[in-house]
Amino acid sequence: MTALRTDHPLACYLAPTPTLDVDHPILAAFVAARLAGLDPAAAAEAVFLFVRDEVGHSWDIRGQRVTCVASDVLRHREGLCYAKSHLAAALLRRAGVPAGVCYQRLTLRDDDASAGHVVHALNTVYLAPLGRWIRFDARGNRPGVDARFSLDEERLAFPIRPALGEVDYLVNEPDAHPLVVAALAAQEDVRALLDGGLPDALPA
Repeated sequence: MTALRTDHPLACYLAPTPTLDVDHPILAAFVAARLAGLDPAAAAEAVFLFVRDEVGHSWDIRGQRVTCVASDVLRHREGLCYAKSHLAAALLRRAGVPAGVCYQRLTLRDDDASAGHVVHALNTVYLAPLGRWIRFDARGNRPGVDARFSLDEERLAFPIRPALGEVDYLVNEPDAHPLVVAALAAQEDVRALLDGGLPDALPA
């Protein structure tokens, strides 16, 4: 499995934040209804499948609403990869499973670095029975993207291609990155975000 740099105590990956509003009633109700009684690995897989398959990716569904805070993402059932990662982390924390957010830098167009890059978000989750962190990407599948939940090998949405300037930021963040939150807060329409409003890299 990929080695992640985790610079914070495990408790930080269970705590609520303004973006990961773990204590919101809508998250509490979801966890009580759909995750009660599940062990950590089963809860992580259930959250992955829900966010991947039942929360629409804004680009794929041609949505316009910008969501960011986990409870809003759950309420509206749509968001970009960032929003979906916020929801997944918050649901797992509510269920008592430590979870975080991590990032990649990808090309905007599949094989064309000249079109620019964009930061992409996915999730980390600590599974105590395994004694380690794993990553999953609940962005949402589409032709050419087949992300899966796996305890044995990563099945992420996008393989990293360094020759195209892509980067795997192997930092296990306890909260959404401030650059991402600021970008989402600055726009109300997804189309404006996608037209150059998203970060293209994160600081080293």
